[in-house]
Amino acid sequence: MNQSSRAAHDAARAGSLGPRLNWLRAAVLGANDGIVSTAGLVVGVAGATDDRFALLASGLSGLLAGSLSMAAGEYVSVSSQRDSEQAALAVEKRELRERPDAELDELTGLLTDRGLSHEVAREAAVQLTERDALRAHARVELGIDPDALANPWHAAGASFLAFTAGALLPLLAIVLPPSSTRLAITVCSVLVALACTGWGSARLGAANPRRAVARTVGGGAVAMGVTYAAGSLLGSLGV
Repeated sequence: MNQSSRAAHDAARAGSLGPRLNWLRAAVLGANDGIVSTAGLVVGVAGATDDRFALLASGLSGLLAGSLSMAAGEYVSVSSQRDSEQAALAVEKRELRERPDAELDELTGLLTDRGLSHEVAREAAVQLTERDALRAHARVELGIDPDALANPWHAAGASFLAFTAGALLPLLAIVLPPSSTRLAITVCSVLVALACTGWGSARLGAANPRRAVARTVGGGAVAMGVTYAAGSLLGSLGV
């Protein structure tokens, strides 16, 4: 594969890795939200009562409310993103039809900005244009893969599942063990899970894992501590 062909191939694949990492990061963060919010809820209730049914009812309610809210929010957000992507592709398609030479020059310039010499960038731009001009401009110029536009239903389903998966851990940890150990088991399992999600999100984002773990674990510990104190206060008052 010569240099121009390799450049054309790399440009055609531009942006494909980014969306996949974004999906993975969103899944990890969704699970993290499920863990923290549900853990805070059930630990707060545990501070007020040790009734297993009350813990189960509150945990399930929090799980369903959170997962459905996440799914609805993601659906609206990704629907707007998809509309924007389709509008941008329509504009690019019209420009390719009305001024193809200018668009070829623009694609050449974009490839040159990525470090290619003008000659190699021009040859790669010509190859990409001959293969599929719209796809080339969408990926290189807009960072959009026309074959993989954001799907709001997929996004909503993924958010629902990620939140639910995260929320199940504190829910099961608080209702399955005996009352004497359920709080300790829940806190420990939640902190371990948050350490894992913090590490995973840091790795996906090429960030410092120690800082990410410290933030997620610290935030989760504070959330559980605050809600437990509030629950204990309400329980002592008999509210």
